[in-house]
Amino acid sequence: MVDLGTGCGIIPLILLLTKPVGHAFGLEIQEELASQAAQNAVINGFGDMMEVILGDIRHSPLKKASADVVICNPPYRQVRSGRVNPDPRKAIARHEILLSIEDILSTARTLLRKRGRLALILPSVRLFDVLFQTRRFNLEPKRVQIHYPSLHSSSKLTLIEAALGGKPGLEILPPLIGQGPV
Repeated sequence: MVDLGTGCGIIPLILLLTKPVGHAFGLEIQEELASQAAQNAVINGFGDMMEVILGDIRHSPLKKASADVVICNPPYRQVRSGRVNPDPRKAIARHEILLSIEDILSTARTLLRKRGRLALILPSVRLFDVLFQTRRFNLEPKRVQIHYPSLHSSSKLTLIEAALGGKPGLEILPPLIGQGPV
């Protein structure tokens, strides 16, 4: 499994704890976050199962066709949308300053083995754009689940799963309301 833009490494750590993950790689461009993710892996007893690599998603140092699963919680906002945080670390994590969704999809396509899976979580307002883009990279959308903060609010986040070289066929899963099932 590869987590693109792993940050502090929380997502691969949760998956290592709860799912049958053989080995996890976290790719992070920010040195401070990469160091924190590596420390978190050791502190939580996964130092031998999780490697954190300091590097740019656009020029991944990982071997081609080496992952069964690629996950990414990408920057949510495009460069010219919303207020950009004055803290450069937060701005990079929240806005597409150093990479775009196309960069993420391109790298995922390169890293995935045949029929490998990509999992993304994005703001719902970007759902159409992302679904449209996935097919450009031979990533077929397979499952979508939409998150609603409450029964009376519009959707905020969408979870998307795509398969490299998959056949058409999209399953829309039941909505997540509030924090989802616990």
